[in-house]
Amino acid sequence: MREAVGEKAARYGHSPTAFYTKQLLSTQTFRITMIYLAIDFGGGSGRVIAGKLENGKLEMELIHRFPNRQVRLGNHVYWDFLALFEDMKTGLKMAGAKGLKVDGIAIDTWGVDFGLIDQDGNLLGNPVCYRDARTKGMPEEVFKQIDPSAHYAINGTQVMEINTLFQLYSMKKANSPQLEKAAHLLFTPDLFSYYLTGEANNEYTIASTSELLNASTKDWDWETIDQLGLPRHIFGKIVMPGTVRGKLRRDIAEETGLGEVDVIAVGSHDTASAVAAVPATEDEYPMAFISSGTWSLLGVEIEKPILTEEARKTEFTNEGGIGGRITFLQNITGLWIMQRLMAEWKENGEEQQFDIILPQAEEAHINAIIPVDDAAFQNPASMQQAIIDYCATHQLQVPQTKAEIVRCVLQSLAAKYAEATAHLNEMLPQPIKCMHIIGGGSQNKLLNRLTSEALGVPVIAGPIEATGMGNILTQALAKGEIKDIDELRAVVRQSI
Repeated sequence: MREAVGEKAARYGHSPTAFYTKQLLSTQTFRITMIYLAIDFGGGSGRVIAGKLENGKLEMELIHRFPNRQVRLGNHVYWDFLALFEDMKTGLKMAGAKGLKVDGIAIDTWGVDFGLIDQDGNLLGNPVCYRDARTKGMPEEVFKQIDPSAHYAINGTQVMEINTLFQLYSMKKANSPQLEKAAHLLFTPDLFSYYLTGEANNEYTIASTSELLNASTKDWDWETIDQLGLPRHIFGKIVMPGTVRGKLRRDIAEETGLGEVDVIAVGSHDTASAVAAVPATEDEYPMAFISSGTWSLLGVEIEKPILTEEARKTEFTNEGGIGGRITFLQNITGLWIMQRLMAEWKENGEEQQFDIILPQAEEAHINAIIPVDDAAFQNPASMQQAIIDYCATHQLQVPQTKAEIVRCVLQSLAAKYAEATAHLNEMLPQPIKCMHIIGGGSQNKLLNRLTSEALGVPVIAGPIEATGMGNILTQALAKGEIKDIDELRAVVRQSI
């Protein structure tokens, strides 16, 4: 699933701000530049980051980091929205205490999840996590009622059980009282923004993860909504990245000491913010990327959606990007397998370090390629044993050492990237010329090399902190400090 790139860096074992983050200049000097706060929520933590443009470069400072966790209560898995909101406010207070004169605040999160509020603005329940089991079997139920090909030709979304469409349908099927009382559906970044501003609206890039958006019109897919009997009135006004969503509520402005700051719509789906910060040049079209972390999001940025049957069958999705562009991508299991292996070895008293195990894997020789998206590797009791068992069962060379296991995983990822890229090239007017790898996984030099060899094109690594950069620079776009996405990427190239 989609996860903030900064969070991916943290999961990979590196400080997400260490690569190029710089200390903001003292605010006691004469202030001629604007300061922005990016609030970046990932699956394991959230961060408040301050940033500003200085001499054509982006300078960033981590203000506050706080944990995020999934909470199992009864039969469901929730996000603790109340705690996250309070942690976010703590970060805003810390920015105020530092004397930062903030000009904009923007929020990005993972995709598909949402909260419901009633007509008085009351939260009807904590947002349910996409890993909850309520959507099991829902795609099959839905596609008994609507044609999958016709459906894709409108919204262009990769069918995944976790998508908002199936979450809502499961609630309708269960006669959810929340759904009956709901006045507004607010995706997770929309929900945070609402309680900061009092303005209820839906940002375009996060709405595009729902499987309920018309990819061509960039408005709601009313036909699907009506066919499934979902309540029309909960789907609100769609705002584009670079739009001011509202100002901080007076009580929060006073509590944080920030005053009535603009809350700005950016690529509030973290992938959209990350892709905006790919340091591509204007002549790179289509611009290809892998957002590499727990999940690998592999695709291209294009002007118009690809809504063909081929795109549907090869499981590509059309998601919203900055500047009205489309990120045409495939969700692939990324470094999840590596993360589970490293955690497992640590629990068993066999802790490994990336800077030691990766050179060993570089020298390892094993020809086994495993399907990284197979159900066997989703959440096994032992990831190491799952890999060994899969290889043995499918007559593949069985890894004998940890280095061979790591080499097997990384070359399998590269093979999956090559397969996805081959499908992608068949749907593009011309094949991709290079691949940008961003996020925490871009630091894995072995995986980068294997990817380059598998794809047959150069790989350009970084930035690590793409999500935070894209968030802040889109705020600068909204404020007129940057004119368009091409200038935004020029700033990124100057800043890394």
